[in-house]
Amino acid sequence: MAREQNYIPNLPNPKTRERRSISKMNGLSKESVNFLTVDESGEAQRIDNFLFRLLKGVPKSHVYQILRGGEVRVNKKRVKQTYRLQLGDLLRIPPIRVAEKHEPEQAHIPAVEFPIIYEDDALVVVNKPSGVAVHGGSGVSFGIIEQMRHARPQAKFLELVHRLDRETSGVLLLAKKRSALTAMHEIMREGNSEKHYFALVLGQWKNARQHVKLPLHKFDTPQGEKRVMVREDGQASHTIFTLLKSWAPQNDQLGFSLLDAHLKTGRTHQIRVHLSHLGFPIAGDDKYGDFARNKALMKQGLKRMFLHAHSIAFAHPLTGEAMHLIAPLPKELESFIARLDSSA
Repeated sequence: MAREQNYIPNLPNPKTRERRSISKMNGLSKESVNFLTVDESGEAQRIDNFLFRLLKGVPKSHVYQILRGGEVRVNKKRVKQTYRLQLGDLLRIPPIRVAEKHEPEQAHIPAVEFPIIYEDDALVVVNKPSGVAVHGGSGVSFGIIEQMRHARPQAKFLELVHRLDRETSGVLLLAKKRSALTAMHEIMREGNSEKHYFALVLGQWKNARQHVKLPLHKFDTPQGEKRVMVREDGQASHTIFTLLKSWAPQNDQLGFSLLDAHLKTGRTHQIRVHLSHLGFPIAGDDKYGDFARNKALMKQGLKRMFLHAHSIAFAHPLTGEAMHLIAPLPKELESFIARLDSSA
């Protein structure tokens, strides 16, 4: 059996009963009770979720056990797992013991600042490049959120408000306060934001404006990759497509159409699957697209998927100010459009 040891060693003498800020915590005392003061990084978060984040590697069942047993206290009182932390709360956390295990070597995460569209005390909005994941996982060691945290070590709080596919470029929101994060989630959940994407598809789109309501079902391929398909028992999904421009077929090809996609729901791969199902795959889409045409398009200069999160509009989560944020079309996509215009 593995030898038992304290969860995180080498911290100050617990007899000092030092009260530390959560955002400055590097670990927990190996010998005695810890006392932490809640700052903005933990404000409004459920205490169970906060403990999962703080006590990484500790089984969730044990976290719930110390909560139920009253070993975790807030302002000297027992609390339920659903309690939401408030700024200035004093937490009592007991020493945690877990079985010793070898942690895998952490990948080096470069500190990167991405192009900023807008920033204030609550939000930072970046223009995400294509080919960069928004977060680590599923074979990706790190993404934008991890790189920006490393670039801003002084930041007490930095979390993704929403996500974009790795190959999609454009507007990406991050929250600098938990209050802004929870407010933005409510705004998006209630449908009080407006997201528009630009998509170049293969074929001649006919309707000037078209509502597409097709239910989407997520599944895993035999290789373990995430995929989405249209299926009757899937989640309700709604996209409004507006035709911006089209290019007639040449040399027995399908031609192209540039669409504005207005998301009314935010399902995984929604725009990509709706368009592919209708017979208008996005140019360069390596999951739902026309693979033979994609190879030809690469030779013509399109080396990525032509899907760009162009704009988002919402009321600021803390001030209520009307926000309309735009990410210009990347140069490589502008260049491909120019190529289509010149050959028309």
